[in-house]
Amino acid sequence: METRQGRMVIAISSQGDFARTRTAKRVARILFSFFFAAACVFHFIEADGFAQMLPDFVPLRLPIIYVTGVMELALGVLLLIPGTMKLTGTLIALYLVLVFPANIYAAVKHIPAPGFGSTPPAALWIRLIFQPLLIWWVLWCSRGRGTPAY
Repeated sequence: METRQGRMVIAISSQGDFARTRTAKRVARILFSFFFAAACVFHFIEADGFAQMLPDFVPLRLPIIYVTGVMELALGVLLLIPGTMKLTGTLIALYLVLVFPANIYAAVKHIPAPGFGSTPPAALWIRLIFQPLLIWWVLWCSRGRGTPAY
């Protein structure tokens, strides 16, 4: 904060702030990529559990789970490439919006989380809160040096 002609001026950003933000975003991208790669593996290990999260009227449920697992791996890798990270962040956010109905369906129908024999109904509903947070996370960390996530 500095004073100019009797007015207080707050410095919005400095080089140090940009460096810290850049580092935080890089770490966040790496963590998110790791999370998505782990989700890919989990889609193959617990494919039947993920398939149960899709309504019965959805055809080819198991192949859909395998394809989405591969997509998560590919998107996780592309998120780490500077030339593709902004587009990839947007695609991941869109993907997370598109799979959100499966999480709602699982909560409504009390379908346990993949890999668990049972999941408390409250946990299934609480899980829904994390989807918007994941969307915010990937949009924030995929937008270069301190630029807004829009």
